[in-house]
Amino acid sequence: MVKQNIDTSVSISPSFSPTTCAAAQMDCSQRRTLSVQAIGRTESITRLARQHQVSRKFVYQQVAKATAAIDQAFEPAEPEDKKVLFYLPITKAWIHQFVLSVILICHSSFRGVLDILDALFDYHDMSLGTVHNIVQHAVASARRVNDRQDLSGIRIGDHDEIYQANRPVLVGMDHRSTYCYLLEVEDSCDETTWGVHLLDLSDHGLDLERTIADGGNGLRAGQRAVWGDAVPCDGDVFHAQMKLTQLVVFLERRAYKCINASQDLQAKMERARKKANGQRLSKKLALARQTEAVAIDLADDVAVIVGWIDNDILSVAGPNLQERQKLYDFVVEQLRRLEPQCPHRIRPVRKMLENHRDHLLGFVGVLDDRLVDMAERFKVARYLVHGICELQGWDKRQPAYWQRRAQLQDTLGQRYHWIETTVIEAMDDVPRASSLVENLNSRLRNYFFLRRHIGKDYLDLLRFFFNHHRYARSDRPERVGKSPAELLSGHAHPHWLELLGFERFQRN
Repeated sequence: MVKQNIDTSVSISPSFSPTTCAAAQMDCSQRRTLSVQAIGRTESITRLARQHQVSRKFVYQQVAKATAAIDQAFEPAEPEDKKVLFYLPITKAWIHQFVLSVILICHSSFRGVLDILDALFDYHDMSLGTVHNIVQHAVASARRVNDRQDLSGIRIGDHDEIYQANRPVLVGMDHRSTYCYLLEVEDSCDETTWGVHLLDLSDHGLDLERTIADGGNGLRAGQRAVWGDAVPCDGDVFHAQMKLTQLVVFLERRAYKCINASQDLQAKMERARKKANGQRLSKKLALARQTEAVAIDLADDVAVIVGWIDNDILSVAGPNLQERQKLYDFVVEQLRRLEPQCPHRIRPVRKMLENHRDHLLGFVGVLDDRLVDMAERFKVARYLVHGICELQGWDKRQPAYWQRRAQLQDTLGQRYHWIETTVIEAMDDVPRASSLVENLNSRLRNYFFLRRHIGKDYLDLLRFFFNHHRYARSDRPERVGKSPAELLSGHAHPHWLELLGFERFQRN
């Protein structure tokens, strides 16, 4: 018998591969259908495997997946307060960011940081010295960022002094962008101290056109020593108006006390008359009524004078500089006339107004120059442009406003609306108060109360934070969502933590 050599090996097509099997070719919908059929027992597992040309093991795997999904879908819902929103990787770098954020954003003390870490994170591996070191390490990075800022774009500066533990802290900031370019603690605030800092800022590119400040002698003397008359220092209208308001409130309260005293004596006299003994109080009541009348007249006169100052002299909308100066001198003279009736309150205010007339009216000269330029640009008479400016301070609910507006429109014709828009823009852009630096001082006090002694390092870090922390809200829409540094430079910058060298946590 001849044995034939038979090749029993299976010939495999070149196109065959394990991935071309039926199970691998099934898509999601087919697998879902297979698992539903298997769970529903419409067919046996063996028959289903044969129909789809897959193994029984594969069918059982799909059944297990479908069953697990069904079980998960019908599990009881987890309470909202226990539901995990996201997971946070706690690293040392994150702890350092957290420490700085709590100190700078939440105004926390160093011990408060330790309490928060203990209460919320059960973290005890940190001491006061470590918190101090974290802050000191951030100071070095903050200084580098502060020194890189270009100050050449600042034109109007607000200057002031705030005191901490009897030591002055010199503050300077840009009136437009609110960028703080000066925040230094010193032993005194005299001419030399201010002059040295202003010279140093000039070397870093600060080139101001004007400044606004209160009546501090050292501040103004230091500026004159550095810049002379090239950079005028206008008076801060805010402080003057505040003192005038305090005077009005005091006189009104005194008038009400006199009224109450007269009413009390009147009641006593009525009770005494019933006992035929009212004659003894008549003289006191007459004197009380006389004092009451004088106090009321004085309060009313001063209120009228202060109204003139607020609405006609120190307001942006108003007459030109020469007319305001005449009104200003008239008001001061009226206060001098009333001064003998309450010298301890009226004299200081009168002296303040008398000594700072040119400073307080400095903004009017700036506005007048711009209005003159507008008159030349639009080729109209100056008094018409000044008339539009003055009209902005009139009450729009009164017929006089609309009558005057109609006259100006009739004279200027179609040019009226263009001129009015330009005048309003110029008025909005004329600074007359250092309210921004006062606002910064109020924010600084929230940090200063935590520690008695303020050092240069801490102030450098605060200045960095104020300049690079974005405004969440503002009365001016253009500032919302931007930092003072971005408003000054016109360019966006990374988050302040990233500027300090940290990598912020990002949720997936």
